[in-house]
Amino acid sequence: MGSYVAKMMHVMDMFASKKRRILLLGLDAAGKTTILYKIKFHETIHTMPTIGFNVETFTYKNVEFTAWDIGGQDKLRPLWRHYYQNTDAVIFVVDSNDHDRIKQASDELHRMFAEDELRDTKLLVYANKQDLPSAMSSSEVSNDMSLRTVTTNAWFIQPCSAMTGTGIFEGLEWLSHALS
Repeated sequence: MGSYVAKMMHVMDMFASKKRRILLLGLDAAGKTTILYKIKFHETIHTMPTIGFNVETFTYKNVEFTAWDIGGQDKLRPLWRHYYQNTDAVIFVVDSNDHDRIKQASDELHRMFAEDELRDTKLLVYANKQDLPSAMSSSEVSNDMSLRTVTTNAWFIQPCSAMTGTGIFEGLEWLSHALS
C-alpha cells in the first residue's frame, strides 16, 4: 500500500506546475521585452526601452515561469546583481546584428556568471534578430562570446527572431527540460 501511495504522489508531482524564477537580461535594444511579450501574449508588441524592470508570469510545458525583464542600459547593468538571488535560469538576449557590441555583451555575461549567486543557474542565450541579413549565426555568437567558458552548468544557444517568433519556443523547450 505504501509503494502505491508513493507512486501516486510521484505521478501527481509530474502533473503539478513547477515554479521557476528567471532573469531576462542583455544589453539595451537586444529584444528582451519583445521576446517576453511574444512568449506571454503570442504576438509582437512594440515596446519602449525598459527603464527599471518588467515582471511577467507565464506557463510553458507545465512550468510556471516568473520572468524578471531588467533594462540593459549602461547605468542599469550594475543593478542586475540585486536580482540574482533564487534565480533558476538566466535568459540572455544578444542582438546578433550588433557586431560592434558583441564583446560588450560577452563581458557582461561572463561578469554575471562569476557571481556565486548564479553558480547553479542554467543559461539560455537567445541569438536574436536572425531575420536581419547581416545577423551573426548562433555559432558565430557562441564563438565571439566564448560561451563554452561562461558556466559549467547546462547552457544552450538558440537562434531566434523576436519579431517573427522563430526559435523562441524552441529555446523555452530546452529551458523547461533543463529545469525539470
